[in-house]
Amino acid sequence: MPPNGCGSGREQLKGRIEGLIGSQRVMVFSKSYCPYCAKTHPVLFTDEGPGYQHVLFEMTGQKTVPSVFVNKTHIGGCDKTMQAHKDGILQQLLGEEKLTYDYDLIVIGGGSGGLACSKEAALLGKKVMVLDYVVSTPKGTTWGLGGTCVNVGCIPKKLMHQTALLGTAVQDSRKFGWEFDEAVKHNWETMKTAVNNYICSLNWGYRVQLRDKNVNYVNSYAEFVEPHKIKATNKRGKETFHTAAKFVLATGERPRYLGIPGDKEFCITSDDLFSLPYCPRKTLVVGASYVALECAGFLAGLGLDVTVMVRSILLRGFDQDMANRVGSYMEGHGVKFVRKFVPTKVEELESGSPGRLKVTAKSTETDEIIEGEYNTVLIAVGRDACTSKIGLDKAGLRVNEKNGKIPVNDEEQTNVPHIYAIGDILEGKWELTPVAIQAGKLLARRLFGGSTVKCDYINVPTTVFTPLEYGCCGLSEEKALEMYGEPNIEVYHSLFWPLEFTVPSRDNNQCYSKVVCNKLDSERVVGFHYLGPNAGEVTQGFAAAMKCGLTKEQLDDTIGIHPTCAEIFTTLMISKKSGADITQAGC
Repeated sequence: MPPNGCGSGREQLKGRIEGLIGSQRVMVFSKSYCPYCAKTHPVLFTDEGPGYQHVLFEMTGQKTVPSVFVNKTHIGGCDKTMQAHKDGILQQLLGEEKLTYDYDLIVIGGGSGGLACSKEAALLGKKVMVLDYVVSTPKGTTWGLGGTCVNVGCIPKKLMHQTALLGTAVQDSRKFGWEFDEAVKHNWETMKTAVNNYICSLNWGYRVQLRDKNVNYVNSYAEFVEPHKIKATNKRGKETFHTAAKFVLATGERPRYLGIPGDKEFCITSDDLFSLPYCPRKTLVVGASYVALECAGFLAGLGLDVTVMVRSILLRGFDQDMANRVGSYMEGHGVKFVRKFVPTKVEELESGSPGRLKVTAKSTETDEIIEGEYNTVLIAVGRDACTSKIGLDKAGLRVNEKNGKIPVNDEEQTNVPHIYAIGDILEGKWELTPVAIQAGKLLARRLFGGSTVKCDYINVPTTVFTPLEYGCCGLSEEKALEMYGEPNIEVYHSLFWPLEFTVPSRDNNQCYSKVVCNKLDSERVVGFHYLGPNAGEVTQGFAAAMKCGLTKEQLDDTIGIHPTCAEIFTTLMISKKSGADITQAGC
């Protein structure tokens, strides 16, 4: 019953409750007929307190019983008490003897973020284990320590992109006076072997680094069996068990398949492409992600027949003006695009290396059906977080059921206090290697080094390594207009012609630059976009300037380095709203 009477009586009752809470290590306010109250007693082994629900509600905001206090700290009701017991929080509040674990930190995932976090924690004197295990693709492809970026992502992609650029440079060189008689051709096997040899050296280097820092690396598949305990299964099926005070999840993502007949049987993904033992020849790339366009770009640059099948738009999430310019350039340089179509089945016409495949596709707008024959079909329609088969439910960890992503707070902490997550598996964060590395290092320093510095996910630069590279930092033009309103945004832009392109007489006024400025904040640059050579190198420097609060006036006051592509940003004078001509007559 709620207490009645005057305010002084309520204050007396409140004082009595506070006295009970303060004098008892454990205090449970409950009702004798409530089954949930009875459920908490075996956990806490304490006597039932008086049921002063109304006053307790005023004190805690909790209407129901039981209402549990441990060492003057309000835990909550039945569910929260049981979860606190599962997570070890009750034991900590009760001041029980500190539990002994095998490790201070276990990192699940040996990619860029996981390795950075584990090495940093070890440098701070902690006992650390890293578990990494690569589940083979449907084609049987696997790889070594280092994660996606090193093995099947950034590193081989950039090297094969460079291979394609060298092919263009060879053609340009004739215009600069280089003479050679023999026909220039590309050898896939030579390139693939060289790239993979370099990657193997990186795999070995990471193992050496972990050993030198006394990090225990285990090549086993990890899954939780308890909140503080994992099971590790190696490739022979042998199981071992390990405990840790804290865990960091850095399991990354893997390519998504289409879920149509023949996709896993006959198609490949980026996980297979970079170590493919044969030239893929005529290739259909399915998807419009940066992975799709990058792969299509370098394959076309090697002289292959390449088609990209696009369901809707290019480079979703990126500035669409820039995305369309990327696509137009690729289309003008031999890459064919099939727009508004999706595959419905893939059939094998002839086996081989490569074989022949027939792809059937349906329009997304009409009932039109088309068919095409290719030697290779590369699926690049997105990636899925590797979180569904590592026992997160046994640890009580909350996951977005739609995409497998893990929600965290601003310190990369999950809903389970001793479990953290970094990298591509985070909900709403950048899926970029340098971000995972930065987050991993800073997390280790906060956990074990007394630091308070958090990872800054704002104004993160990136580059899409398409044939004409696209670098950006900050907001897309569309996002800026959405956030600040059209009257408050000014966009300055220009086409340009790199000096290196003038003598070969190619790609005149195909390169493009723009900055998106917030007029409400001294024309602060909130979006930086560059389409041209060496986009990563150009964008990196301006990203640092944006971190420092770069304004349009500061860009105008900066003296450019001549002749370079980057200097275009010091001479951007034409606003997009003006509609003035932005073509350039020369470099």
